[in-house]
Amino acid sequence: MQRRTFLRATAAGAALTVVPTGGLPTASATAAPATVGSLDELRAAIDRARPGDRIVVADGRYTVPSDRPLTIRNKRGTEHAPITIAARSRGGVVLDGERSFVLDASSHITVSGFSFRQSSTLDIPPNCSHIRLTRNDFQLADIEGLHWVMVRADDSKVDHNHFHGKSTLGIYLGIEGAGTDEMAQRVHVFRNYFSDHTFTGSNGGEPIRLGVSPRALSSAHAVVEYNLFERANGDPEAISVKSSDNVIRHNTIRDSLGGIVLRHGNRNRVEANHLVAGTEGVRIYGNDHVIVNNHLAGLSGRALVIGSGSERDHLPGETPEARRGNDAPDRVLIAYNTLVNNKGTLSGESRRPHEPRDVTVADNLLVGDSGELVAMANTVRFTWSGNILWGAAADGNIPAGGYTRVDPKLVTGPDGVARLAAGSPAIGAGTLGRSPVTHDIDGDPRGRYRDVGADEYAERAPRHRPLTPADVGPHAR
Repeated sequence: MQRRTFLRATAAGAALTVVPTGGLPTASATAAPATVGSLDELRAAIDRARPGDRIVVADGRYTVPSDRPLTIRNKRGTEHAPITIAARSRGGVVLDGERSFVLDASSHITVSGFSFRQSSTLDIPPNCSHIRLTRNDFQLADIEGLHWVMVRADDSKVDHNHFHGKSTLGIYLGIEGAGTDEMAQRVHVFRNYFSDHTFTGSNGGEPIRLGVSPRALSSAHAVVEYNLFERANGDPEAISVKSSDNVIRHNTIRDSLGGIVLRHGNRNRVEANHLVAGTEGVRIYGNDHVIVNNHLAGLSGRALVIGSGSERDHLPGETPEARRGNDAPDRVLIAYNTLVNNKGTLSGESRRPHEPRDVTVADNLLVGDSGELVAMANTVRFTWSGNILWGAAADGNIPAGGYTRVDPKLVTGPDGVARLAAGSPAIGAGTLGRSPVTHDIDGDPRGRYRDVGADEYAERAPRHRPLTPADVGPHAR
């Protein structure tokens, strides 16, 4: 027995519960609900599991032997009848040891409610698919270089989890794929709470790393949304994107060193994120990105950086050394963003040889009281239009005709968001003929005559606000 105390079944001496949620009735479907109370019982339940089964583990602390992990092999649920392995209460089952669950050639598996305390990476391998990690607490051993969760399986979901308490090199959540240059497809990361990473190095402590440099040109089609980051200080990149064709939206990064960085890859969309009272904002490399509807306020570093490149473009077949370099931003759209009271507002870089080209900066609201609102380095064929600048800060080197200096009449609400007041000159002043947005950061419709900045003036209460811990993690709705 790997555990001293456990709940025993009360129905006909049953030792475990496998409760179908769909499909034809089985013997276990008619038995009174019970709970597996040891690791051996859990292994047996996993081996017997069929589509629609739900295995419930009794609360307690379990040490998983290094040579006998909880293996889920050749188990396949279905879209409407997944196989679920759940703690009896959220966080009530603590898994110690080197490893916990090991997945292999399985699909439509849900793991829910566990407190993971293991000392090696929880790996979701590429020969699996449709794996869901939900409502778990991750605080793995604080080992130098240990990545906590690595997702390499298509169509996986990571949601309503809490990742917290790391002080050493290593990431909370990585998304990669098979081989050396592929990406898992359609991974969905949502409603997670990433907090308290205190690694003091300059690189390697990201809460989310979406790809790595060899995978930069691979399309992942991942969606990272409605996640909260607080005290995410392990790396300047809280969300580090190193792949292509992803969506990063409605996340809140608060009181953190890290920001959102499009470090490698192309055609990513960064939309409706709140970055407040931290250090880094949004930094851009690569081509054909869309950066819209973001609210960046009170940052002690650079709010929005249009980077420079050590390479003009990353190309298939380039050397690993070249792939690690920065790709100059080309054909990027930056529109409808609000940047308020940051140390650096909109800036460029000059330490690399390749300048950004063909970038459109339109209908953004830039407000500050110190420094310069725009401090770009070399640029080629930039289009500036409809931006509003205000505050005691100097305009900087934004071209004449690309902006208006006028008081936008912002009112900061109890949620800390600066929104337009009635009568603001930003209302209806948008200039983009073909808008890439239909709604603003609050969820209000943009309409035909769009406002400048992230907020479209409305009298109704916002549908979306900056996230709080109550909105995310294992116990959120």
